Amino acid sequence: MTTGTPTSTHPARPRRSRLRTFLPLGVAAWLVLEIWLLTVVAGAASGFAVFLLLVAGFVLGSVVIKRAGRRAFQNLNEALQRGGAPSGSSGSSGNGLMMLGGLLLMIPGLVSDAVGLLLLVPPVQKAVGRRAERTFDRKLRAAAPGTLGDAFQQARIHHPDGKVVQGEVIRDAHHGPEDTPQDRRPPLTR
Repeated sequence: MTTGTPTSTHPARPRRSRLRTFLPLGVAAWLVLEIWLLTVVAGAASGFAVFLLLVAGFVLGSVVIKRAGRRAFQNLNEALQRGGAPSGSSGSSGNGLMMLGGLLLMIPGLVSDAVGLLLLVPPVQKAVGRRAERTFDRKLRAAAPGTLGDAFQQARIHHPDGKVVQGEVIRDAHHGPEDTPQDRRPPLTR
């Protein structure tokens, strides 16, 4: 038998991120706040008034989501008919924030309705869109190799403008012994 200090076969666990630590607490606090506000409004007005508010929020949210989805699909169709990829300046981030605002309106609660209505205001959409884009770019630059952010960064490096260049690979006339019939592929066509 050997004596000594036991060594761990498992490496030290990575430190838990702040988001994973505080997100469940934030969601729980938000739910408690929403329920409390609904009971306060129900006490001040009536339960039927709260029900009407929730139904109106759901209907308005579904209309907003439908409109933003149609606009996004129309932008995609126009871009594809022009023969190019959809650009970020065509309002795609605005459509995404409109859909998020509609979703927040559909979720029962007064705080989520207020945030959803704020996201429907164009200056707020622009400010939130710029902030989200800056944050996304900063996270991409700080991405570690082998992560999803690294994959996005590599895709942006190799295709920065999103254009696809048609072409084919032409090999030498003689084929070496390592060249098998599976390696010879037909040229790319549209």
